[in-house]
Amino acid sequence: MGDTTEAPRLGTLIIGNCQAGVQLASTLRELGDTDPITLVGEEPHAPYQRPPLSKAFLKGEATADSLAFRTHDFYREHSIELVPRERIFRIIRNADGGVATAESGRTFAFARLALTTGAVPRTIPFEGSELEGVSYLRTATEATVLEQQLREARNVVVVGGGFIGLEVAAGARSAGKNVTVLEAAPRLVGRAVSEQTSEFYLQAHRRRGIRVVLNAQVVRFVGEHDRVTGVELGSRDDEGPGEIVAADVVLIGVGVAPRTELAVQLGLEVENGIVVDSRALASDGLTVAAGDCANMPNPSIGDFGAGRIRLESVQNAVEQAKVAAATLLGLPAEHRTVPWFWSDQADLKLQIAGLSGGHDRVVLRGDPDTEKFSVLYYRDGRLIAADCINSPLDFMAVKNALHKGLSVAADVVSDTTVPLKKLFAAVEAADAGRAAPSPVPVVLPAVPVPIPAGSPAA
Repeated sequence: MGDTTEAPRLGTLIIGNCQAGVQLASTLRELGDTDPITLVGEEPHAPYQRPPLSKAFLKGEATADSLAFRTHDFYREHSIELVPRERIFRIIRNADGGVATAESGRTFAFARLALTTGAVPRTIPFEGSELEGVSYLRTATEATVLEQQLREARNVVVVGGGFIGLEVAAGARSAGKNVTVLEAAPRLVGRAVSEQTSEFYLQAHRRRGIRVVLNAQVVRFVGEHDRVTGVELGSRDDEGPGEIVAADVVLIGVGVAPRTELAVQLGLEVENGIVVDSRALASDGLTVAAGDCANMPNPSIGDFGAGRIRLESVQNAVEQAKVAAATLLGLPAEHRTVPWFWSDQADLKLQIAGLSGGHDRVVLRGDPDTEKFSVLYYRDGRLIAADCINSPLDFMAVKNALHKGLSVAADVVSDTTVPLKKLFAAVEAADAGRAAPSPVPVVLPAVPVPIPAGSPAA
C-alpha cells in the first residue's frame, strides 16, 4: 500500500516581526485566510512598538512587554506562530513556495513569502566607536542599555539632529542632563521639514538648555579605561585640535538603512530598499515586501504621487502591510494614502501630513514664538503637506483635506482666526455646487453612551 500520510499544509512565512509583519499577519486572518502563518524575527521579544523607545522607554515609563502590539493569546487564538530569536540567512524558492533556513539550522517551508525586514541604524566608522557608552537605538535591547547609561550620565552627546536624536536629546535634558547635539548639516531635520520648522526646533531646543552645534565635524570618540569620555570635533579654523565635548554617553542617530540582504539573495530588484509596485509586490511577481524595507511608488493621493519613495513610519507600515496581505491572497488592492508622521520632543509635538518634496511655496500659519503654529507647503498653487507643531486641529484638517483632494488658497490660510477645517469645508461645499451646509443640531441619546476604555475622552 502507498503512503497515505498527508503532507503538511503550507502557508505564509513572514520574515520580520515588526509593525508591518504583525499587521500583515493580522490582515491575512481578517481577510479569511485559514492557511498557516509563521512570523519569524531575530529579537527575543514579542513584536513591539518602536517609536516609544526614544521617549517613554528611556524615561522608564514603558517596557518591551508593555509596548507589545498583541498579547500572546492573540497569536494563539488566530493561529499565528510567533518565532523569536531566529535569523533567516538563506531562502530557496520557486513558483510554488520554498524553504527558508535560519542560522540555528531550523527550516521553514512556505507557499507564500513576505519580507518585512525593516531597517538598521546607519553606522559611521569613527575611531572609538567600540568604547562603552557609545550607542545606537533601534531595538528594545539597545534601548534598555541606553536607559541604564543615561540614568547614571551627566553629559550626553547626540550625533545627528534627526527626529530620533532630538527626541532622545529632549528627554535627557528634561531629566537634567547636560546635552549637546552635533549635526553635520547646516540645519536640523533638514531632509524632512522646511527651513522655518528647522529654525524653530533649533531655537526651541536651545531655549530648553540643549547645546546644538550645526555643521559639526566629528573626528573621533575619546575615552579612558575603554569608556567614552568625549567627542572630538574638527577644528573650525584648521589650526590645532578641535574641541572635545564631554560625554558620558554618546548616541549616534544618523538615519537607518533598509535591510535587503535576503532580497538580494533572492535576486529581487533592490534600490534604496526592496523595489515593489503599488500592490507591495516585488520584482519576481511572487514575494511581497512592506514597511521600512520597501521602496514603492509614491502612495500620495491626488496628483502628487509621482516617483518612488521609501517611508519610515508606523502609518505606512500598517497601510502597506494591509495591501501586501490582500496581494498574497490574490485580492485587488493598491497602496494609496496620505502619508503622515509625528515626533514628540519634550512638550513639542510635531505632526506632519503629506509629503512636502517639490514644494514651491511655504506659508506660515501662527507665531513660532508661541510654540503653536503650522507650516503649509504648496506646489503649483495646491496644498501638498503641512508641519503642525502643537496644532492637532490643523493637522487633522490638512490630513482630511489631502485625502479628499481639497486645497485652500495660500493667501488665506495664514489667518489663524479662521479654523482650517472651516476653510476646507467651504471649498468642499463650493466644489459640490452648493452653499456650505448649516450646522446640524446634535441630538443626544436619552441613555448615556459608555466611552470605550483608552479613548481620548476616557
